[in-house]
Formats: sequence, C-alpha cells, structure tokens
Amino acid sequence: MRRRRFTQDFKRSIVEQLLSETAGPAELCRRYNIASGQLYTWKRQYAGGKLDPDPSREAELEARVRELERLLGKVTLENEFLKKAVRNSLKQTQKKESLLPKTAPSSKALKGGVN
Repeated sequence: MRRRRFTQDFKRSIVEQLLSETAGPAELCRRYNIASGQLYTWKRQYAGGKLDPDPSREAELEARVRELERLLGKVTLENEFLKKAVRNSLKQTQKKESLLPKTAPSSKALKGGVN
C-alpha cells in the first residue's frame, strides 16, 4: 500500500476545522479517512508553528533559545567539573608540600667565615 502525502495547506485546514469546533475529531477522521493519531500529530505541529507556510520568527527563536539553554547547561557542568579538578589538584599539591621536611629560612646570608 502506498503512503499518502498531505500538503501543509491540507493539514492546516483540517486542524483549523478541529480548533474552530465546526467538526469533531471523529467526524474529521471519517470524512478525510485519516487516523486520529495523525490528526493529533498535525495539531501538535500546528501549535508548534510547523504547519505555517512561512516558519514564524517566533518558532525559530524558541528553537534557538532551547538550543542555547542546552549548551549553557553543558558548559556549566564542564565548568563545575574543571573547578573541582583544580581544587583537588591544589589540595594534592598542598598535601605533598606538607609532607616535605620544614626548614627555617636563613635570615642572614652566609658570607663565609665566622660571624
């Protein structure tokens, strides 16, 4: 069986009929011979602006914001990881230095001979 292809205009008109409540979902499915799941998929697409003839600037911006928020979360996690790594590295360095024998710094320079 071949798959049917529906145009954006066709999908939009059916969803608009559904939203305007001129016909119920079951009636639209019977009239146009489409599955109810398909109708609700088109409804979600319509709400997301995907069935508009020109993709709306708002939908593009929302997608861009979602992508930037995802990247911000990723960078924040990397930043926290690196901060912990630096802190641990400093602690290990301080620990190694504390294990070395302590010597008092000489306040007088040795010039040779008796003082």
